[in-house]
Order: sequence, then C-alpha cells, then structure tokens
Amino acid sequence: MGAVPDGVGGPVEHGFVHLRAVRAAIGALYGRMSGDGVRAYATSLPPAGVAFSDADDLHLGAQRVARALVRHLRLPDARMVVGFRAMEHAASVELTAGPEYFIELNDRFRTRRRDVGAALAHEITHVLLHRLGLELPGTRDNEILTDTVATYLGAGWLLLDAFREDAVSSQKLGYLTPEEFGYVLALRAEAFGEDPSPWFTSPQGYAAYTRGRARAEQDARCPPLTVAGRAGRLRYAADRHRARTRPRPPAPGAAYAFGAGADGELGVSFPCPTCCRRVRVPVRGRVRARCGLCGTVLECDT
Repeated sequence: MGAVPDGVGGPVEHGFVHLRAVRAAIGALYGRMSGDGVRAYATSLPPAGVAFSDADDLHLGAQRVARALVRHLRLPDARMVVGFRAMEHAASVELTAGPEYFIELNDRFRTRRRDVGAALAHEITHVLLHRLGLELPGTRDNEILTDTVATYLGAGWLLLDAFREDAVSSQKLGYLTPEEFGYVLALRAEAFGEDPSPWFTSPQGYAAYTRGRARAEQDARCPPLTVAGRAGRLRYAADRHRARTRPRPPAPGAAYAFGAGADGELGVSFPCPTCCRRVRVPVRGRVRARCGLCGTVLECDT
C-alpha cells in the first residue's frame, strides 16, 4: 500500500534536507525509463485537466480527475476506484496486479476539492512505479521517489500547489519539502522548456518554487561546466591543483570529485544537470561530453 502523509496544521519542514535522495530518484527514473521514455512526458498535466469545483458531483469528479492523471501518466489499462473515508493519511492506494486500483482519500477532501488532484497524483504515481518495477529500499526513499517522479513527469506540481502556510495553519502533501518540490519542478522546466509559474494558485507554493529554482540554477552552474561563474572556476582550479599535487578524498557533499582512471589519467566526475547521474570526463581543458544515461550534451572546461 502506498500512502501520502496528511501534513495539516503541524510545522512544515523547509529547505533541501532530502536532496541526495531526490537526485538519486531522478537518476533511477532515467535509468528505468531511458531518456526517450522520460521525454515522452515533456508536456505537463494542465490545470484544466484536474479542475474540480464544489458544484461537481463528488465521486464523479474524483473519478474524472483520476482518469486525467491515469492518461497523463500513460496508464491506459489502469482503472482507479476512488472513495473517501476518515483516515490518518491524506490518501492511500492498494497496489495489486490490477486491472482495478482502489484509492481512498481522506474525508477532508470532500470539502477541499481543489487538492484532490494533488492527493491522487501521488497515489497514481505509486501505481506507475509498481508497474515499472521501480522501487528504492526503505519506505522513506521510496516515498521520496514517488513525489520526485510525480513532479518530474509533469503531475507533481499539484502537490506543491497544495502547500499553504500562514501564522495559524498549514497544509503540505507529500514527503518532499516545498523547496524540494520546487527544485524538481525547476529541473523539469529546464529540461522541457516549460514555465509552470502561471499554474500556481498558492502564493506559498509559488514562493517555494522560486527558491527551488534558484538552487537548481546554482547546481546547473557547477564546474567543470563552462557556464560556471568566476568564483566557481577559481575554486575549481585550486581543487584541481591540489588533486594533482596532494590527492585526497573529496569532501562530503562535494559537487565534483577528482580521481585517476584505470589509465592513470586525472579525471573529474560531477552530476549531470538533467538526470543527476554522475558523469566522468578527463581533465584535458575544453571537453564536450554526452551523458550516457539521458543523452544531454555537456560543455566542460576541465
């Protein structure tokens, strides 16, 4: 059973505390689906596809939103049966062999219909991952994988838009922090040339997206990429000199790492800005590399 936590009323965790797991999840997604498979989701689910007003019939509307998510996530054979009940979590899904999947939503969504799509996005992504056979060890990492995949494949922006926070109340769906949702959404926006800004109805969700986008832009300017800024290039040059004269293990969390290859030649590894898998290139000055996982061409100055 997959379940999305019901973060209502309590304190909301902020920042980039799960970023290593998020990057691993993006790499796992590309590894399972391939670059071409992921690029088949280049267009996000539009807001109109999951619009759900108080005037709509509760159960028919929930079924309609579920079908829209099924179509977007390319699950044509999956029929979702959606019900409502009092429960601890925001939603849950029974993962079986199909062809029907049973999703239960927290009773509070009876009167918070604008967030039904967010809860369903997480649960239906569980179904997609179940069918793909894509799973990470441990409940925490597997749920982070679900949120990350939902967002990277164009449905999880709904989870970020469901985030609301003020002085007296809060709501957050999913396991990622708001900023981490924004980070993944920004990576997707850069990869597919999208601008999700107009979709947000939550000011807090949009603010978290901008913070996540700033972090993603910072990562995309990491040396040895040629777009790195002057300060980064100077730091990289000093680290390269030390690697040649006094080799030592990279610092924990370092974006790039130097090391000798099998032929003894110094090389540098760094995360691909698209799929987050590490790419290794020789230290030879200007180098053009292609990520072996997602196919992104990377201009480097090593």
